[in-house]
Amino acid sequence: MHPDSAALLWDARSAATAISHFIAGVDRSDYLEDALRRRAVEREFEIAGEALGRLRHIDPSTAARVPRLAEAVGMRNILIHGYATVVDERVYDTAVSDIPDLIDALTLLLAEAGSATPPTS
Repeated sequence: MHPDSAALLWDARSAATAISHFIAGVDRSDYLEDALRRRAVEREFEIAGEALGRLRHIDPSTAARVPRLAEAVGMRNILIHGYATVVDERVYDTAVSDIPDLIDALTLLLAEAGSATPPTS
């Protein structure tokens, strides 16, 4: 694993975990009515996508083990560059359906890397 991979994995997992907390117990209609929550989830998707995009460039073999990595990076790009076309329902559905598996995969990769604590900057 590349020396910088653990930090990127930590960033992505931290963002994914935040998304999970932000949507916990929140149904789709409540999510759609809560602009602050939507923006918080979007920001964490941006962070996760950025970290995974960087991981893909510096450590392709580790990145290949992250489920739906291309979609995560794509979501980041849409949120950053195509903000006017963001479909809030899709963001919520992705958070509900994909984030738990992403957290599990990132946790496994961090454990394999022996990175039980966040790397220091």
